[in-house]
Amino acid sequence: AALNPWDVMLCVSGTAIACENALVLAIICYSPALRTPMFVLVGSLATADLLAGLGLILNFVFQYVIRSETVSLLTVGFLVASFAASVSSLLAITVDRYLSLYNALTYYSERTVLCIHTMLAGAWGVSLCLGLLPVLGWNCLHDRTSCSVVRPLTKSNVTLLSASFFLIFLIMLHLYIEICKIVCRHAHQIALQQHFLTASHYVTTKKGVSTLAIILGTFGASWLPFAIYCVVGDPDYPSVYTYATLLPATYNSMINPIIYAYRNQEIQRSMWVLFCGCFQAKVSFRSRSPSDV
Repeated sequence: AALNPWDVMLCVSGTAIACENALVLAIICYSPALRTPMFVLVGSLATADLLAGLGLILNFVFQYVIRSETVSLLTVGFLVASFAASVSSLLAITVDRYLSLYNALTYYSERTVLCIHTMLAGAWGVSLCLGLLPVLGWNCLHDRTSCSVVRPLTKSNVTLLSASFFLIFLIMLHLYIEICKIVCRHAHQIALQQHFLTASHYVTTKKGVSTLAIILGTFGASWLPFAIYCVVGDPDYPSVYTYATLLPATYNSMINPIIYAYRNQEIQRSMWVLFCGCFQAKVSFRSRSPSDV
């Protein structure tokens, strides 16, 4: 079959995603210092995005090399599970950031570690179940009328996935609003303790709120078009509509390492050690807490 340019772009996107996140995992595994709950969550996100990138590559290879309904189901299920784990890991990171601010005094306790591991186990368990649904029979291979805009997934399947995404997005939106309130309240209290409101108070607060808006805005702009189209789209529509909404969704996995990993100064320091073999002491790095945004 002739190469579809959209499939090529998805494969290129998957390659970039896999390379970026493989580097993040290598840095976290290489550095013993990166064993805090925050980096466990970042590692979970990188693992999910790495698998999603590999899934896009495998989907391209199997689509043009090994054309099989069974293989198609496996690759689609693999992609569903990987992207679901990625979105779930983003939710877990948001919950972690909220807890680090709301329960700052007890955050570094064993209870927090247990909570994070439980969240990740639940997130990956649910993601695996969602990925297995089409493989176990929830597909439209034998009933074309039930197909969705993402073949071979059924309309009810993609509706479930979209509803799950909307729920996660609303939870993240609520938590980030609460985080903004806590950040603004803390900054205001610090300024009052200094007996006056300095310009740096407004700058710091504005920067924190802007960063949170960029994080949530990037996530929403990447996934919302595809999630909405999965609900309102019809399988008879041109496939270009599916590709045009799916491709930006993959970009979220490409942007995640930049937002959650490469901006972190501990990971930057580990990159210096990993690639340069030494660390220049004159370069100052400040360790970030999970509440840093």
